[in-house]
Amino acid sequence: MRFLPSITVALIAMFCQSLPGQNAPPSAAKGLAPRPTSADYQTQAQAGTLTIAAEFAGHGVPTADGVFSTEEYVVVEVAMFGPSGTRLKLSYNDFSLRINGKKSALPAQPFELAFHSLKDPEWTSAVPAESKSKTGINSGGGQGESAPAPVKMPLNLTLAMEQKVRVASLPEGERPLPTAGLVFFQQGGKRSSMRSVELLYIGAAGKATLTLQ
Repeated sequence: MRFLPSITVALIAMFCQSLPGQNAPPSAAKGLAPRPTSADYQTQAQAGTLTIAAEFAGHGVPTADGVFSTEEYVVVEVAMFGPSGTRLKLSYNDFSLRINGKKSALPAQPFELAFHSLKDPEWTSAVPAESKSKTGINSGGGQGESAPAPVKMPLNLTLAMEQKVRVASLPEGERPLPTAGLVFFQQGGKRSSMRSVELLYIGAAGKATLTLQ
């Protein structure tokens, strides 16, 4: 039998450790943890024998690794509680959002649709001011300040942010309770313009309406 030199074995081990998915941080593999009790959320409602709890995050996107934002969607953090050993089939399609008493409620959307509008406020605020603008030619033919140039987040940071949002989103399929996650609804505008917000649930546990604002 032919043996590899020890230095070759060491190099192979180092290469394997550097592969994507190897030694991933714990937060990358875990979803959004439910809070200790349903009372730790903004509002609660019964759906059969289960309790649905929710917190309206507005345009914020809370994750285990920081809060991001999106101007085109509003987010609700949802948690399902039940007796020990209870399992429940979950889907973002179980939820809709009624804003300002409108007859038609907004259906929940797949979290991936919010990716194009995701922002990291901490990263944006860390970008030097001079890199956010550029010099251009003004109408008088001289040098002047043009509109701020768009600054894009580096791809690796964008992908990391999207992954954090992915694992924080409401899990799909049959899950043990308690469980929690984010649900997304397409809605722009200022939060102050949303005078009333109701979360509607119709799913495997039954029906419920939660007043969020």
